[in-house]
Amino acid sequence: MNSLIPADQTLAVFAALFAIAWFGFWAESKPWGKTLTGAIWAILLSILLSNLRIMPQSAPAYDVVFSYFVPMLLPLFLIHADVRRILAESGRVGLGFILACFGTVLGVIAGANLLDLGEYEAELAGMFTATYTGGSANFAAVMQSTGFADSSIIAAATAVDNLLGILFLVVIILMPASRYIMQRYVQRDYFSRQEQSLTQGENRVSGLSVAAALTFAMAVIVLSDLTVYLLNMIPAGIDFSLLRYLFITLYSIIPATLLPVQMQKLNGGQSIGFVLALVFFATIAAGADVATLLAHAPILLVFVFIVLLVHWLVVFIGGLLLNRLIRNPALRLSLPELVIASNAAVLGATTAPALAVARGWGSLVTPGILVGVAGYILGTPLGLLIYSWW
Repeated sequence: MNSLIPADQTLAVFAALFAIAWFGFWAESKPWGKTLTGAIWAILLSILLSNLRIMPQSAPAYDVVFSYFVPMLLPLFLIHADVRRILAESGRVGLGFILACFGTVLGVIAGANLLDLGEYEAELAGMFTATYTGGSANFAAVMQSTGFADSSIIAAATAVDNLLGILFLVVIILMPASRYIMQRYVQRDYFSRQEQSLTQGENRVSGLSVAAALTFAMAVIVLSDLTVYLLNMIPAGIDFSLLRYLFITLYSIIPATLLPVQMQKLNGGQSIGFVLALVFFATIAAGADVATLLAHAPILLVFVFIVLLVHWLVVFIGGLLLNRLIRNPALRLSLPELVIASNAAVLGATTAPALAVARGWGSLVTPGILVGVAGYILGTPLGLLIYSWW
């Protein structure tokens, strides 16, 4: 069926996608829209426009997004991923993040074994492992690496992921407000000092820094594709194309770790990544047929609920049990540390420091960012590992 914006009018389709991304950012900045994320607003608007036949459900522009925009998400997010700093400064929050990753993997395994997710079970298990370890960039990377292309299921998975993610965020935000729950954990003062957020550098953006960030991202992709091409020339009977995003991750974190001062000058890269992420969400949602989406959403809703429930149990109940085994009080985990670690895994490096600032936990801002970045690094390899194992 024809749409108001013809599928062959590529520039017009791109204009619609970027307008939807803009709406997502604008909506989440308003009092009435901040309860949902920009990604959810972008998904909902894109589904509405495509099913009203204002936007096409398939178009060459969408192929461009998947082929060129999605690979750029990881290097743009990993520009400041200094692995040494992550290991040195994340501290107890890092230990909590390990629990969070373990909880995600156990949740995915439990959900996939309890439910029948159909022929795409392995792909969905890998994508949800990735997104609840790192974020949307890792979700996209695993999706591309596995060749998963059913837009209706992807849109349903993304919508359910974001909606339940918000409910999960509400739960963990409310937990420290309970005196009873707080007293079950180690008590620490996080109000004594304010950390400067790594993301403040994104406010000092220039044409030079943006050009450098884009050049870096494209160079990483080219080098990764060249590596895959050369490895595929080896008669090993292995398709190294599946490792494309692993190489993108590797080539992104090497300069970020060895040249952290120089990489800090690439301000604006992560902001571009956030814009492209919303364009990606708008693209996958545009291809969703509502009838098919509703047919798949219920089972995915239960699956994601199981994943997040197991994740919560491992992080917060497991954290209590771990504290009983740790004899050194300085190493025991507090509730705020576990909240930030869980937030970073499920909702990413942007919401974790924002929550720390909102709660006044100044000394947890930087660790929240760092473990969130660690999630970006680990999300894709862990997701592909689960996919391959399944």
